[in-house]
Amino acid sequence: MAESIYSNYPPDLSPAQQKFLVTFVKDWAIQNGLAVRPSPAIIPSGADSNGVLATNAPVTLFPSPFPRACFEEATALQEIYNELYAMITCNEEWLGKIVEGLIEVDDFVSNLWKVHLDVQKEGYVQNLSLGLFRSDYMAHVLPTGATALKQVEFNTISSSFGGLSALVRQMHTELLASPPGSSINYPPHPLLQSRVPPENPAVETLSAGLAAAHKAYGVSKSTPALPLCVLFVVQETERNVFDQHALSRQLKTIHNIPVFRVASVDILDQTSIPSSNPSRPLLYQPPHSPDSTFEVTTVYLRAYYSPDEYKSSRDWLARTHLERSAAIKCPTVLNQLSGCKKVQQVLAEPTGPDHLSSFLKGKDNTLVERVRDTFAPQYDLSINSQGRELALNPDTALNHVLKPQREGGGNNVYKADIPGFLRSIPESDWRGWVLMELINPAANAQNVALRNDGEVLRGDVISELGVYGTILWENTGKVLHNEQGGYLLRTKGKEVNEGGVAAGFSSLDSALLF
Repeated sequence: MAESIYSNYPPDLSPAQQKFLVTFVKDWAIQNGLAVRPSPAIIPSGADSNGVLATNAPVTLFPSPFPRACFEEATALQEIYNELYAMITCNEEWLGKIVEGLIEVDDFVSNLWKVHLDVQKEGYVQNLSLGLFRSDYMAHVLPTGATALKQVEFNTISSSFGGLSALVRQMHTELLASPPGSSINYPPHPLLQSRVPPENPAVETLSAGLAAAHKAYGVSKSTPALPLCVLFVVQETERNVFDQHALSRQLKTIHNIPVFRVASVDILDQTSIPSSNPSRPLLYQPPHSPDSTFEVTTVYLRAYYSPDEYKSSRDWLARTHLERSAAIKCPTVLNQLSGCKKVQQVLAEPTGPDHLSSFLKGKDNTLVERVRDTFAPQYDLSINSQGRELALNPDTALNHVLKPQREGGGNNVYKADIPGFLRSIPESDWRGWVLMELINPAANAQNVALRNDGEVLRGDVISELGVYGTILWENTGKVLHNEQGGYLLRTKGKEVNEGGVAAGFSSLDSALLF
């Protein structure tokens, strides 16, 4: 990687230039919905008891340089990655063996698997599954200075920020192109001349996936027939509402599909499955119009990805209720489990059965190897394993991250903390964790971030690229829809280990390709 790309980027800002950019970004964000509800850390809940306030999402003032070759490879591989995780989900026997090694040490995985077994015992009535995926990567700097694309994780549930990431690209593009022909919004810099971030059709792609599922559901399974809708299941205290509204608005205005939102805690109160109908349609009655009943074609989960969302047995009953219905789930429980870090680690094993080639049987071998090349070294922590040795040695632990089977950010253990953490938990629980070699980012990348509390920070940063994809498939493995489109760039301070925007660790960004 050319060090000169980062050596003087971004250009320094005078106080007047910084004030202009901060004011522009704050106002543009609220005007265009690049916003989040404020966290209690910024606005105490008592100060906004009516929930009317919003603030800008955390964003960078400048777009960040990102290697073009890595960006193009990530987008080129998304459809094959979509298919890989669809095929894993279809292979219940293989996935079950992975899960069996986790259920004794991970209650969350165990309970998800139990939901599947309970519905399987009764009998599934829907053979279609929808995935709205995001594959996250970093540009790994090799000793030679060249870069290679390495995957951080593959997200199978609640792959967020498609709506807001498209807006960040729009905002940065506007700053770069105004006034036309001679932009004065940024100080002069070669990277900022005649370059704009690549198009970001994340909203169109993700909503088209939901629309494909809605169409594939077919006609109403109720008698008499009911109007059909898509249901977004969200967290009760969701802050990232505007990102979600970008998708629902696209579904309503472009695809002419009714969309409703239900908090996960209200699922059992606001939806039902008629016991007299063997097809088990999922019915929804909007509280604001109790005489109206809709049949749900597609359940889009923007909740239920974290153990703390299941506060009682009632929450697990609600998840089972959705799973046993005729609605197409995004994702199913099995598809959510396919996103476990253990699956990623098993796929990346350099010895033993070639699971990757098995799942991608019939695909061009060169394409399969390109997928394999994105894997970072990963290890289990079994007795006498290399992973255990690397994790417990204070010197080698510095080059690794320890991951549980979780989504959402804030769950990993890094570097020097790894040996002590492992010794603080029962050794029998170690198999619930995966050790991954850290990806080596550009050494001197910098940017300026505007946090959603208004603070402006400048410093060394790390950027992570997420690529969106959608896939609709039958449980036989037949693929009905497979598409890549749109991306998320998240940029965090180099001293910050975690990368989740919603968890408060990162800023939304867009890419300047070089």
